[in-house]
Amino acid sequence: MKRLLYLSLGVLVLSGCLPVATDKTEVLNTEEEVETAIIPSIQLDDQYYRTLLPYKESVTRGTIVSRLNSRYDIKEAESGLLRMSQQQFSPEDYYFQEGQKITSEELTSWLRRYDAENNPDGLNPENTLPEGSEERPPASILAHVVEQNYLVKTDEDTIRLGGVSIGLALNSVYYNRINDVAYEEEIPSSRIVEEGQRMANEIVARLREKEGMAKVPIVVGLFKQNSRSAITPGTYFSYGTAAPEATAVSNWNAVSEEYVIFPSSRTEEKYRTIDTKVRNFKQATEKYFSNFTSVVGTGFYQGDELRQLKIEIPIEFYGAAEIIGFTQYVTGLVIEHFPENIQVEVSVTSMNGPEALILRKVDQTEPVVHIYD
Repeated sequence: MKRLLYLSLGVLVLSGCLPVATDKTEVLNTEEEVETAIIPSIQLDDQYYRTLLPYKESVTRGTIVSRLNSRYDIKEAESGLLRMSQQQFSPEDYYFQEGQKITSEELTSWLRRYDAENNPDGLNPENTLPEGSEERPPASILAHVVEQNYLVKTDEDTIRLGGVSIGLALNSVYYNRINDVAYEEEIPSSRIVEEGQRMANEIVARLREKEGMAKVPIVVGLFKQNSRSAITPGTYFSYGTAAPEATAVSNWNAVSEEYVIFPSSRTEEKYRTIDTKVRNFKQATEKYFSNFTSVVGTGFYQGDELRQLKIEIPIEFYGAAEIIGFTQYVTGLVIEHFPENIQVEVSVTSMNGPEALILRKVDQTEPVVHIYD
């Protein structure tokens, strides 16, 4: 395992440990079941939820890996739902816990096709074609269901379930085989929206029947996953809330989020400025050494605003001094080329793994730099 070396480049990084302050409290799961848990009193950032300890994994964990098309979608389906949930459940007042309401057996059933006799709870479209048919069946749209629970304090020593967020990961492309012949079918956006909203309302109605779920708000997000060949993740495109006791989402709101690769061939105005900056950054980086393969940036947009830019630089350096020198140089380029109103993260990697991390948050003048030794 690599040790972490803190490199000061105008920024002092304190290597001391923060005090592990915690509070013990009771978690009220049902009317009869009471558990004791620990809540860390330190919140790393106002955008992060505090979690209960010991950490309780979702019973459906692992299912997502086989259902989503790429590691990019796996991460974004969960982190995007966390981000969306903050609009309903403030990290200042709520605590996060992985989903505990949907069982693994239920999820498996929901993800399969509807079959009146064999799988009446299936949410994907029914296949009425006879076995052995060479016709294409209806595309399966629902790929996964992400559940997140949000807990709130009722008094000093007790917390209860305060709300639930559900993310529906929906296919944009359906992959299938007929008689050992593979094919892929692009699913129209209108179909994704229609089926996503139908499934969302059905899931809300089913959750209301579970103990402790009748009177909590349920946020539902619709996530459109990218194709298998994509190098950027899909994003949430819509969300809505079912008020306490409601068995359906009352209104749907558009979500405008997007990941864009830089340098980019896209010509829209909102991408042009940052594309030029990334290209100039890339050219300046190439002047240092030729021992790296590329500079690739991924920008995260909300509406027309760039919120975050992540840059990856794979290298073939061999000496520690060379890596330190290169990192110092690149840190200067970050300051020179990118404005302070966006978060910039640069990862320097090699065949051995991560070599350096440069992070400058919004409105910071100097980046924080980590070099792995």
